Amino acid sequence: MVFTEFQDKDTAMTAATTTGTLLGYARVSTGHQSLDAQADALTEVGVEPARVYSDKLTGTSTREQRPGLAALLDYARPGDTIVVVGIDRLGRNAAEVMLTIRDLGERGIVLRSLREGIDTSNATGRMIAGVLASLAELELELGRERRAASRAARKARDLPIGRPRALTSDQIRQAEALRASGEPVPVIAETLGVSRATLYRTLAQNG
Repeated sequence: MVFTEFQDKDTAMTAATTTGTLLGYARVSTGHQSLDAQADALTEVGVEPARVYSDKLTGTSTREQRPGLAALLDYARPGDTIVVVGIDRLGRNAAEVMLTIRDLGERGIVLRSLREGIDTSNATGRMIAGVLASLAELELELGRERRAASRAARKARDLPIGRPRALTSDQIRQAEALRASGEPVPVIAETLGVSRATLYRTLAQNG
């Protein structure tokens, strides 16, 4: 169990406290957000500005597409402390966040999250991280069950399984002609045998 794994790291994490460098990580998910507020919060708790790593990317970017996080994880050493404004800055979903936290724990790197009050240099922080990891695993399992149930239901109703197919060039021309003649999107989608979402997206891209 993940919770037990976090408890088993008590000795290593205790030895790591106050012996290394204080590092910070900030990330924003849209071009309209600023990194300044997060950077200010990190420097206020003692992180030197030069030690703040950052990414300004979309929320769907994978960890491999976040050069700031990659550089931070490559630089950090056992005994260092990584500070974030919130643990959601470490990933795009709970599972990715907990994989990062687990990786830090295994490497003897302390994590401090200001918003949640998590500090894995102490037993309470490790306990909270362990509970969150267990919840993340539960979320993954429930997600798998929901997807399996959805596929089974669609198969039972003889509906297509998987991502909705894209329209062909002929279908796009037909859809545009029907739309120009005043046909509503639901009727066009049914005529072409595609989802409304796919049709709306295609018309928007070609409009």
